[in-house]
Amino acid sequence: MQSVQDLAAAIVAREGGYVNDPNDPGGATKYGVTLNTMRRLGIDVTRDARIDLADVRALTMAQAIDIYVEHYYRRTGVAALPEVLQPSVFDMYVNAGANAVKVLQRLLTSMGFPCDADGQIGPQTIRAAQMAAEAAPSHIADAYGIVRRNYYYALADARPASRKYARRRDGGKGGWITRAEEFIAPKYRLTEAQHQARVAAWG
Repeated sequence: MQSVQDLAAAIVAREGGYVNDPNDPGGATKYGVTLNTMRRLGIDVTRDARIDLADVRALTMAQAIDIYVEHYYRRTGVAALPEVLQPSVFDMYVNAGANAVKVLQRLLTSMGFPCDADGQIGPQTIRAAQMAAEAAPSHIADAYGIVRRNYYYALADARPASRKYARRRDGGKGGWITRAEEFIAPKYRLTEAQHQARVAAWG
């Protein structure tokens, strides 16, 4: 597996620079780090005793990587999961928070390794993930990537304003879908026709 710093650097690259999209529930972000996150963690980049949009704009890539490693990988418990699951769960945690864990927990339960879908990585979830990885070492990462992709489609089904993240203007796969599929073997990625059939009801 890549180092956690390399995984975090890849997340930063996927997230991109400063954005303040009114349709994004996360609000103003840079490298995927939101203003709310910076306030919650007390990250005052400009050191002016205020945490505002100026701090988001001033955030560096190195600072974003440090935030992800400490607060999204170590403190969340992602580091305790089987290595095969860590990259995708870590990546999803950045843009979906505890829902990344709930998606995993529901998958594990459906595979016969029950755990509560509480969004917390505790001993029960770690053990269930270990057993699932031992039972299906070649498939668990793909299975998680597929349910992750389904989560994004369902989110866009329910929230029309979010559909631009799942479908590009030309009808192709949006960023959410291509991001999920980066962690899925090519044979399990949807064809463009399959993707378009999935989103056809959106009009």
